[in-house]
Amino acid sequence: MQFSHGICWVWVMQMYPRLAELREDRDLSQAEMAKVLRVSQSTYSRYENGKLDIPSQALIALARYYKVSVDYLLGLDDRR
Repeated sequence: MQFSHGICWVWVMQMYPRLAELREDRDLSQAEMAKVLRVSQSTYSRYENGKLDIPSQALIALARYYKVSVDYLLGLDDRR
């Protein structure tokens, strides 16, 4: 499936498992990550499950926190 502007749905769907993987690799809970982003645990859960779009500022904060690129978080690059 493709969006009208050419972004492949598969790329977007790679982002959500990566968020959980990065968090779990550091033995962090969703509540702990929610505090980092200054959002509720339920909001963070919706980010991680793909039910809510992640604002660009939160993506930048996550990339800095995990020391990975935003492209990696978005599934556009496999290099962290």
